[in-house]
Amino acid sequence: MTFNDDAKVSGRGARRSGRRTGLAVGGGGLGLVAIVLVAQLFGVDVTGLLSGAGVDGGQGEGTALENCQTGADANSNVECAVSLAYDSLDDYWSEEAAALNISYSSPEPVNLFTSSVSTGCGSATSAVGPFYCPADSTIYLDTDFYNELRTQFDATGGPLAQLYVVAHEWGHHIQNLAGTFQSADTQQTGPASDSVRLEVQADCFAGAWVGSAAQTEDANGTTILDPITKEQVADALNAASSIGDDRIQEQATGQVTPETWTHGSSAQRQRWFERGYTDGASACDTFAVSAKEL
Repeated sequence: MTFNDDAKVSGRGARRSGRRTGLAVGGGGLGLVAIVLVAQLFGVDVTGLLSGAGVDGGQGEGTALENCQTGADANSNVECAVSLAYDSLDDYWSEEAAALNISYSSPEPVNLFTSSVSTGCGSATSAVGPFYCPADSTIYLDTDFYNELRTQFDATGGPLAQLYVVAHEWGHHIQNLAGTFQSADTQQTGPASDSVRLEVQADCFAGAWVGSAAQTEDANGTTILDPITKEQVADALNAASSIGDDRIQEQATGQVTPETWTHGSSAQRQRWFERGYTDGASACDTFAVSAKEL
């Protein structure tokens, strides 16, 4: 996936964290839903990596990405790519959410942090990977994770694979708006658990955006993205496969224990991404299908 060189970056899509090192500690606790979300893309217990914080989290506004002006900047700078991807995702979901009977509001700018960050869900380190915090409606991302996709998870890690990560987290924002978090039983684990249904639905929502992304436009009516190629879709599918619970467990321990899954197998994640890509967001109701269909 490449951006149209002439597309304009709105400047609202991403911010560098206002606090780039050190864990902030505040009042309040971190709920189970937030812990599940913070574990995004890893399928491991990360509760020891977080500490409680208030909704404000002491983070502040952060710093605008002043060097990100056009699609050409996004093609050469991963932070600019995240910012312009925000514009495309926001354009897509501002229309698509209504078709799903969801009252839409934009998430906060993506928080690009280094090493550690304070959030409305608590304090976190880069070790937890990208995550969405429902308490402050913000996606948090240390872009070094993209290197880990290639080195730790053996993913090809191309541009669309990188943006798939942002789109997946945006899917959790849609679930937050829809009230899906509140109705899901996130204490469940296993291939057909609510936890897995949440994750593969976010994969499906990411695929739905990819299927329509080439039609999203900037404020001047210029298409944001060039047409997406089969090779780029394969790259995103490779990323989804690389971070399946079964593949991560096999890499880490040499054993696969399906009863502990919280994010879905490689096959599940690929299948639901493809369903969204082919059939759109309306085909992403993972809570309406049987365990066998999941």
